Amino acid sequence: MDYFLTEEQLMIKDLARRIADEKIAPRALELDEKNEFPWDLMKIIADADLFGVYLPEEYGGLGGGVFEQCLVVEELSRACSGVAVSYAASGLGCMPILVLGSEEQKKKYLPDIASGKRLAAFAATEANAGSDPAGMETTAVLDGDEYVLNGTKQWITNGGEAEIYTVMAVTDKKKGPRGISCFIVEKGTPGFSFGKKENKMGIRASATRELIFDNCRVPKENLLGGKEGIGFIATMKTFDRTRPGIGAQAIGIAQGALDVAVKYARERKQFGQSISSFQAIQHMLADMATQLEAARALVYATARMIDAGAKNFSKESAMAKLFASDVAMKVTVDAVQVLGGYGYMKEYPVEKMMRDAKITQIYEGTNQIQRNVIALELIKELASKK
Repeated sequence: MDYFLTEEQLMIKDLARRIADEKIAPRALELDEKNEFPWDLMKIIADADLFGVYLPEEYGGLGGGVFEQCLVVEELSRACSGVAVSYAASGLGCMPILVLGSEEQKKKYLPDIASGKRLAAFAATEANAGSDPAGMETTAVLDGDEYVLNGTKQWITNGGEAEIYTVMAVTDKKKGPRGISCFIVEKGTPGFSFGKKENKMGIRASATRELIFDNCRVPKENLLGGKEGIGFIATMKTFDRTRPGIGAQAIGIAQGALDVAVKYARERKQFGQSISSFQAIQHMLADMATQLEAARALVYATARMIDAGAKNFSKESAMAKLFASDVAMKVTVDAVQVLGGYGYMKEYPVEKMMRDAKITQIYEGTNQIQRNVIALELIKELASKK
């Protein structure tokens, strides 16, 4: 389907695709097997100026938006979702600074993130505060010109590898979610350390670790936007802008799986003919392709809506993430089925894609949470018309 990309968008997409095909795909299985962070590939992506596609030119970016970021994430995810999420998670960690940071904070941190010189990470999730931010236990107490952070963050993508972290912490427990603030914490700050690297089912090239804050003193000027109590708002505004990126990751994985399934179906012979001639296989491939294109259309439309300046896009953002990730899960499972016994073997990439797809239904808000968001927005829309 033709989405009428601009010349610049086509260049970005083609560049990301070349990197995916030539540099990432040949190493995808190795990175998955070794559970190894792809620093060399991050450098290649940085040298191609892709870390700054969504950032304004005044901060060293290319001046694109969410849509351009989605194009890159989709192409990288076709080859290896673990590499793609390592790239995308830096954008996630950067987004609170871009959306609600002070001008001084933007000038200090965004250029290094845009160039890929330093990776970023976003830290909200805790053992007792995943879908429920009110359960957050990490605290930040003002002491003179510094905030003292104590607590542990869990399952943080790019944890230990990134150098810039946007960290949510409670500054006023009595206010619930409105008592959560956001802090920019740099790697190497005394009192800030990391837990073990998690051994995950999928996206194994990415690094996932605990962040541990033990009387970690952060300068007052690192309070996001210079205001307490905007951490929850920063999280919601960030996710509204980054959830289409999860959708893009999902459609990239699904496209990679569909490509392998179609190629295999044409080459595999049974009963004296290619299995692509069997209607049962044809219908599976047709359904996979149709669902994938519908997901892509929703993700692209949502990203363009955000970039066009829409004021409220929580519902559409949740829909894009929900639908695309469910499609990715189904398409990858069906790809394994098309390949049969070979699909179950690690020598073929579809079993990895199936494992990688699962996380898209979980992080940045589970798909059950996305359905809650969509339903609440529908109810609010109806109430506003009365």
